[in-house]
Amino acid sequence: MPSAATPAARRTGAASRATVDPAVLAALEAGTAEAATLSETLAMDFARLMAACFPAVPAEPLRAAAGEGVTRRMALAAALLAESLGAEAALEATVAHPSDCVRGWAAFVVGGRPGLDLTERLALIRPLADDGHFGVREWAWLAVRPHLAAEPERAVALLTPWTAESSENLRRFASEATRPRGVWCAHIGLFKERPESALPVLEPLKADPSQYVRNSVANWLNDAGKTRPDWLRTLAERWAVESPGRETAALLKRACRSLP
Repeated sequence: MPSAATPAARRTGAASRATVDPAVLAALEAGTAEAATLSETLAMDFARLMAACFPAVPAEPLRAAAGEGVTRRMALAAALLAESLGAEAALEATVAHPSDCVRGWAAFVVGGRPGLDLTERLALIRPLADDGHFGVREWAWLAVRPHLAAEPERAVALLTPWTAESSENLRRFASEATRPRGVWCAHIGLFKERPESALPVLEPLKADPSQYVRNSVANWLNDAGKTRPDWLRTLAERWAVESPGRETAALLKRACRSLP
């Protein structure tokens, strides 16, 4: 996705909120630079970013919510944009914005939009799931996760074709968005108790050429192994035979790291 922002990859990001360079923070809050680390995102004042990029949208609710978790504040920013501009206009204004944080808001505009079928929602989130910035890709799956969790079997059916995409970002999304436990999100009970339900997504990725994808699959399996260690052991034995390469071996080692 083209971006006029200062590419985060060109500099070393701050390791903590306290060490974010003031000049970098000012650029982030002006919407003209991209965060290089999660710490930089956490250091940002979303109210300042909103006022700089969308002065017609009220920023006071974001000031009032400054002490809340970052995911809730991302969703709040998206709700404010959708309420002020309308959902379609809000998405159009944010989906290709130079700021990775604002593109993250776009993901939550998609996630918060009412009345969408899961097929439509995934089509809208797709460019954000394939964004060049690591943070936007995380916000993309987090934003639509509640909808995937509400229809897990349909989610698997719709995301299985993503496992054949040329983009490693889209292949990884199919795995990461359906993790049984996930991160910063509700669990998916079906996949905790019956992880075999998600095999159409997992099987095509067991020897994926991208470590980014394989790590996600390994984490998916590690999640499942916490409730179904028997299933994970059986699957690992089968995959080791069916796919004896080093990629699958490394994936399985990571996947089984929590087994007793």
